[in-house]
This record gives sequence, C-alpha cells and structure tokens, in this order.
Amino acid sequence: MNKMLRGLLAALIATPAMALSLAATAVPAAASDNGLGATPPLGWSSWSFIRHSPSAENIEATADAMVSSGLCSLGYLYVNIDDFYYVCPGSQGPTVDQYGRWLTDASKFPSGPNGENGIQVVADYVHSKGLKFGIYVTPGISKQAVAQNTPIEGTPYHADDIATTTSEKNYNCGGMVGIDYSKPGAQAFVDSWAKEFASWGVDYLKIDGVGTPDETDVQAWSDALRQAGRPIHLELSNSLDINNAATWAQLSDGWRTGGDIECYCGPDGSSYPLTEWSSLSSRFDQAADWAPYGGPGGFNDYDSLEIGNGAGDGLTLDERKTHLSLLSLAASPLMLGTDLTDLDPTDLGLLKNTDVLAVDQDAIDAERIAAAADSQVFTKTEKNGDVIVGLFNTGSTSRAVSTTAAALGLPAARDYSLRDLWSHQQTESTGTISTDVPAHGVALYRVQAADHGVQHVGDFATSQ
Repeated sequence: MNKMLRGLLAALIATPAMALSLAATAVPAAASDNGLGATPPLGWSSWSFIRHSPSAENIEATADAMVSSGLCSLGYLYVNIDDFYYVCPGSQGPTVDQYGRWLTDASKFPSGPNGENGIQVVADYVHSKGLKFGIYVTPGISKQAVAQNTPIEGTPYHADDIATTTSEKNYNCGGMVGIDYSKPGAQAFVDSWAKEFASWGVDYLKIDGVGTPDETDVQAWSDALRQAGRPIHLELSNSLDINNAATWAQLSDGWRTGGDIECYCGPDGSSYPLTEWSSLSSRFDQAADWAPYGGPGGFNDYDSLEIGNGAGDGLTLDERKTHLSLLSLAASPLMLGTDLTDLDPTDLGLLKNTDVLAVDQDAIDAERIAAAADSQVFTKTEKNGDVIVGLFNTGSTSRAVSTTAAALGLPAARDYSLRDLWSHQQTESTGTISTDVPAHGVALYRVQAADHGVQHVGDFATSQ
C-alpha cells in the first residue's frame, strides 16, 4: 500500500461507512504479489450450512440473498463453494478430466447452453450480481489421474511422471497422492489447473488440508495463480503451523490458524446447530498467539462467522456479538457460514453494524493485554490514535470486566470518550474503563482522549 493511500485510510477509519467503501476499492500489492489483500475479505462459504450438497441452485440463491439482504453493499462480496462440487466415486479419488484435474459434478452444476463448465455458469451468475466467486481444492493429484496416466496439458509429460505414492489429505473424498515438484511437468500440472479456474472466473481459491509438509504445493499454487490471467485470492486451510507464519505470509493471502469452528453436533447429520461456545472460545488463544503475523497482504483466518440464523447458529445473542467482536478485533476474514436465504433479522443487524465492521476492515490485529480465568481484554490502536478495546466475559455468569486508558496506551487526559460499538451510545470516563458484561458476552468500545467539559457519574460520565 503506498504512503498516500495509508494516510487516507487512517483519516477515514473513524468514519465506518467511508472506511468500508475504501476497503472495496484499495488494491495494494499482497504478500503473494497478486494485487489483493488490502483488507480482510468479506463474504460467504458453503461448508458450514450446505456442506455435502452444493449446487448451482443453492449457490445462485445465496448470491441473490447476499444482494437483497444489503450485505453486498457493505462489502460482503465473496460467494465461495467449498468441498463436494466434483465427482467422487470412492477411495480411488476424484474423477478427473482429460488432463487429470477434478471433474465437475454435472448433476449439481449442469453445463451451460454452449457447453460451458457448470462451475463457470455459476461463477458468471455470481459475477452478474456484482459479487466475487471462490472455489476449493486440496494438494496433490488424484489416484484416478495416475491410474489413467492422463497427459499434462501443453507438455509431453503425464500424471505418472510427477506423482508420488504418498497420500495427500483430502478430508472427504480421499484418493489424492503427492506431486514431486522436482520432476518436469509438475509445475505445469498445477499451472493448467490454475488456468482452468481462472477461465471459469474464479476470484478466490481455498487449498484445504495443507500443512508444513505441503509447502512445495503452496509454492506451486502461489506461482500458478500469479500467472493464471486474473487476480485470485489464495487462502490456506487449516491449523497452519505458527512457526512457519512468515512462509504462509509470503505465499498466500490468508491462512487458517486452527481447526473447524463447526461443532458437527446436530442431530442426524443436520447442519444446525452450526457451532457452540467451546468452538468459539478456542479462538481467543489463537487470536492472541497469531496477532503479530496478520496484516495487509495476508490475514490470520479464524474460520467461518456463524451469525445469521438465530438459534440455528448454536450461539446465544451475546455469544454472537462476542464472535463478531473477536474476529473484527483480530482483523480476520469474515466468511459467513450461515444460510443467507433464511436470515434472522436480529443477526442481520449484527452483520450490518458498520461501527463493528470498520474494526475488522482497519486491517490491524489486536493484542491481548489481559487474560484471567473468566475475562480477557483485546485492544488495538488505529492510525488516527483511536483505541479499540474489547472487554470479554468468558465465564458463565455476568461480571465486571475492566481496564484503564493507561493500559490501552492512551495519552494522559482529563477525560476519555467511549463509544459503545454495539449500542452506539457515547459515554465518558476519567480513565477507568469498566462495565458489567453478560455471560460469554463483550463490551466493544472506541476510545478517544477528550478535553471538553463533562458531567461525571462515577468513573463514567455524560457529555455536557
């Protein structure tokens, strides 16, 4: 990001709507040099709710809902298909096309009238709504490609020339084996797959099941996407090794810091409830540990945002506020996992809170400055000097959670202005920032030093 644009962002960040507008247009160089990554991406992913059953119909319906709900206008732009869009007949791995790449399941994603791939048809529809489109892949090459010894597009080489016998992680279909990138044709295979995705109109690629042993795969995909012919955001998943954070930042635009947030606890395989408190609360330590490594060009990803379906989310209303507050303080991608065609009005209000969204879109990772058995405090300082602070009650009963202006790094002042980013109420304090927080809840404030006259009420005060 150039210095002028950084200064403009700093000036605007106190005005949420303007900051969000800027976020949608700024395109500085990312860690992977693909022109993406000024701010954390916002959007939706199919896994949490749709899981095994993505289709042209439900993906297009989600794109419609993204627009009609007003989420699109606030910067929620990505509509991403996760696993199960390709043909998987069994443990032999995904069925492949003539060049060894996964074959789209035409029963879910029918071809277009002129023979266009079914994924391209959906991508075109998503783009027609002013949105962006994402897809999913895992490392390696399918055993079916190796068994058929499919040619590698544009080369004299074949699948058997580049494949190893080492199994690669594909969580649901299986049947993937490694690629030996020292062999001729290996990079060309990944290049051909990346160019296919680009030809379909892909804007975002999630590579799942990657870890430290897959660094060469990540490097190959990063290189391939850079020359694929269109900017494509590269996201890595999941539970990446923090000791290799610098590598992930160099090669990608975002990385999952832990496992799935879904609880997989619904009856008879139901998506609902999507998650539970224990899955959410595990993110606090992740956000604290990974804070030094995220920022413009590459963001720490704490998995899907499970807000949108009320009780179906699996979280209380206070827990939902905690979920969005923590991810926003951590400048995480906000990828909704909920059913956008059946949005709960209260949840939609949470998702459209521009005061909170601006905290995420400042692209600054918060630091944890206090952690006790039942409370935590995260804070970050904006470019204009404002401080954002989250007072979290992780306990099961209401309790006071406190900090001070000095602990937040604010300059000495007679008074401090506190804007509650959830209630939008303005109060003032002489320096102690303390409030009762409900069980599993949060108080999220924007704090500024203030010098005008006030009428004090204890530690808090009201403006004159």
